[in-house]
Amino acid sequence: MTDRRLWPANDRVALRSLGLTDRVAVDGTPARLSRPVTDLCRSPGGARERQLLLGENVTTLEFQNGWAFVQTENGYCGYVAADRLDNIHWPTHRVSTFGTHAYTSETMKSEPTMALPFGARLRVIDERPKFFETPQGFVPKKHLRPLDRPFADPVNVAQLHFNVPYLWGGNSTRGIDCSGLIHAALTACDIPCPGDADLQEAALGDALSPDAPLQRGDLIFWPGHVGMMVDEQVMIHANAHAMACVYEPIDNAILRIKTQGDGDVSSRRRLTERAG
Repeated sequence: MTDRRLWPANDRVALRSLGLTDRVAVDGTPARLSRPVTDLCRSPGGARERQLLLGENVTTLEFQNGWAFVQTENGYCGYVAADRLDNIHWPTHRVSTFGTHAYTSETMKSEPTMALPFGARLRVIDERPKFFETPQGFVPKKHLRPLDRPFADPVNVAQLHFNVPYLWGGNSTRGIDCSGLIHAALTACDIPCPGDADLQEAALGDALSPDAPLQRGDLIFWPGHVGMMVDEQVMIHANAHAMACVYEPIDNAILRIKTQGDGDVSSRRRLTERAG
């Protein structure tokens, strides 16, 4: 059965590689997100499914009535407002702190032009003593990291999101959910990662036996939920119980989640080493 989230086709168009004959075949055109955080919706103006950050690449399959039907870097398909796309600036750096601002000039006393979350991607066009110049404005050099220098430890990235408020479908330090946290942590380390917990469970790492000792970076899955181990006893996860990204002892989490009726752990998975 086709997973709608990963199906680059709607009622009118389909990616040519699908070979469908009942709708217009398109090759798609590349574009990038031009706003700090943009909702990826199930339908034009519909419910948020995930979020995309400034500078993320998408393949645009159709524009209609102010909306674009797109496929994201990790294969997720949905709709974004068309005015949030451009194809001008190829990013070179990512925001490497919890957040930052772009300013109108190279001083922190100037007017900010944009608030940027962790993971937003920008193109550096010039270097000044304390700021990088980007198309969005001047950003403190200490807050940007070259894209060719990914983070080494997904747990460190996950911990950067501690106390971020819970947001269903959220993918940023403005608001995040369980799978958004894992996506942010792995993407910053150049580890390919699907968007939702069930897709992550199917794609990531190697399965562990239920009695295997846990270690830092292991992923713990429940039906519709995921967390990441900080050490052998404590997990970090974004959850609706706390309405935030929090630390929780794994034994407590297992008991609490089962007691509230959301089931047992479905799998424990250990990430494989990142290539290169």
